[in-house]
Amino acid sequence: MEKEQIIDELKEKLIAVMEKDICKREKTGVLYSGGVDSSLLAYIAKQKVNDVMCYTASLNESGLSTPKDLEAAKEGAQKYGFKLRVRTINLNELEKLIPKVMKIINSSNVVKVGVAIPLYLAMEEAKKDGVLCLISGIGSEEIFAGYERHAKASDINKECREGLKNIKERDLDRDNSVAKYFGIELKTPLLDKELVEFALEIPGEYKINNNQNKLILRETAIKIGLDEETAMLKKRGAQYGSGFDKGIQKLAKKNGFKFKSEYLKSLNVFF
Repeated sequence: MEKEQIIDELKEKLIAVMEKDICKREKTGVLYSGGVDSSLLAYIAKQKVNDVMCYTASLNESGLSTPKDLEAAKEGAQKYGFKLRVRTINLNELEKLIPKVMKIINSSNVVKVGVAIPLYLAMEEAKKDGVLCLISGIGSEEIFAGYERHAKASDINKECREGLKNIKERDLDRDNSVAKYFGIELKTPLLDKELVEFALEIPGEYKINNNQNKLILRETAIKIGLDEETAMLKKRGAQYGSGFDKGIQKLAKKNGFKFKSEYLKSLNVFF
């Protein structure tokens, strides 16, 4: 199949899966970071549902730079006319929140906690708004080759399949635990079975090169309606883009720990 044909078919499948997966409720929310995944899902949702609200969360602490995800989310919302709800907390608030989040996700893993914190805050805001269904872009990195390990792999799609085997334990259990805590339904359209099967057949060279990852998705996003700046934006993980990983590091140092993992374990949440 030619590349342009793949892009056309991927476009149709992405729109179809969103039509199927968009919550059949009065209000729909999107977990939003301003990157290609969440921008694309929010863009499609806005075409299909009247009332779509985007949610983002970040650390706001004096002396620290504005988190990249907050900058990207505000810029994207203004550019595409998305309604955006922003939740920020400071370092003191973060210190109080960490043990609570650890209990909810039943983990002291640094990455899981760092990702769960902005998720918790975004969902808390959604619940206040009466939004009981949120759309997540999780799965994009796996099926469209978004990680460094994909670039190093001799067989890109094989690496994608291997990553998908662990996505429940690594990501979904965490996210669903937070969603359950708030009584929110979490939708993951990019993990739709038919879409995943199609994506895993796309040639690896169309997905990643030395300069960019998730290439085929980015090119398809442009065809759907995103501009090149948004579609090609390079982003780090949620824990970094939101500033919460840096916040955990500062709290670890404040409490006399060299490593974030030691600090989290010291909280004795599970004892």
